[in-house]
Amino acid sequence: MEQIQSNAQTKPKSASWVKSLGPAIITAALVVGPGSVTLTSKMGAMYGYQMLWVIVLSVLFMMSFTEMSARIGMATNQSLLATVRQKWGRAASIIMGLGCFLVTSTFQGANVIGAGVALSSLTGLSAKVWGIIFTLLGIGLLFYRNFYRVLERLMLVLVGIMLAAFACTVLLVRPSLGGILTGLVPQVPDGSAMLIIGLVATTFTVVGALYQSYLVQEKGWTAIHAKEGSRESYTGIFLLGLISALIMISAAAVLHPQGIQVNAATDMGKALEPLFGSWATLVFMIGLWGAAFSSLTGNAAIGGVMLADALGFGSQLSNQAVRYFIMAVMILGGLVAILFGKVPVQLILITQPITIVVVPLIGLALFILANDRRLMGDLKNTPVKNGIVILALIFLVVLAGKTVKDLLL
Repeated sequence: MEQIQSNAQTKPKSASWVKSLGPAIITAALVVGPGSVTLTSKMGAMYGYQMLWVIVLSVLFMMSFTEMSARIGMATNQSLLATVRQKWGRAASIIMGLGCFLVTSTFQGANVIGAGVALSSLTGLSAKVWGIIFTLLGIGLLFYRNFYRVLERLMLVLVGIMLAAFACTVLLVRPSLGGILTGLVPQVPDGSAMLIIGLVATTFTVVGALYQSYLVQEKGWTAIHAKEGSRESYTGIFLLGLISALIMISAAAVLHPQGIQVNAATDMGKALEPLFGSWATLVFMIGLWGAAFSSLTGNAAIGGVMLADALGFGSQLSNQAVRYFIMAVMILGGLVAILFGKVPVQLILITQPITIVVVPLIGLALFILANDRRLMGDLKNTPVKNGIVILALIFLVVLAGKTVKDLLL
């Protein structure tokens, strides 16, 4: 009888835990896009396990900012940019909103192209055509009455598929435990600097973390949900890091020993051959499509919501004006897909670092808001959290400086 009661109590808790994963899972799914998958595969193939420390560091920073943003959203009864407008004026709000819009629009083209390339490889149909189809499909999702719920469930499914495929592959290939442990020690091999910058940009995205404050408000969470919101933020971003680590470990265990360089999407698919054999490319392309489409929809939502909010049109996903702004980001991405048709690895490596140049000021604004006692009350940053966030901000500034220097030279 006691066992039955125990199971009855545990099951609802488990169901509630899974249900609460929505906001951070959306953030994780939009971060794990074609650029992230490409870079982690490429670094695993080139350097084996040596770059795992980059994922760990990036995830630690992403966790701190995502959880901090969630607390800001739960502590206030208005949107983040409304708070910025109240504290620093309309100009600051517009600069932040426009910056987020430009960053997401830049990545949107890569997401649309990534989704098109994935299915083009499987069907033979032009990547441009698939890019247009997926853009229209994403726009179609906007017309669902409860867009947030559709987005949340879609992300849960796509993240689950990616996690299962790479986890099974890693279990099968039995990677070197010693190599994994060695890879957790920071090291910068010759020629890896830009790849490190790119991977940090795709994993630690302050713009994605900032949007967490909007997502918890869409969920209806307030200060009384602080513990639940923080736990959910940590769990969702941990899953993001786990997926990235599994992709890199798979490439390190399968591609690196064979000397296979990742120069095309089909090269990345070879990392799944120990599990799926001749079906590896098919499975990987489906996973790449899932990563691209999840980023396509989530990324557009960020850019559209932030610009709409900055211009005073509101921030709720149920707001018709907000959906038009989201649609604008999707259309911009679709136009890029039509103009380029396909995306080489080199283009991904060039576009990803743009995020690092734009976001340091946004990160600083989040830090200041999270330390405002009048605004946050008991949800104000703790000294430990401040320490991690300060390290993350320093890291962003250093990377931004290096990116600018490289671009000038």
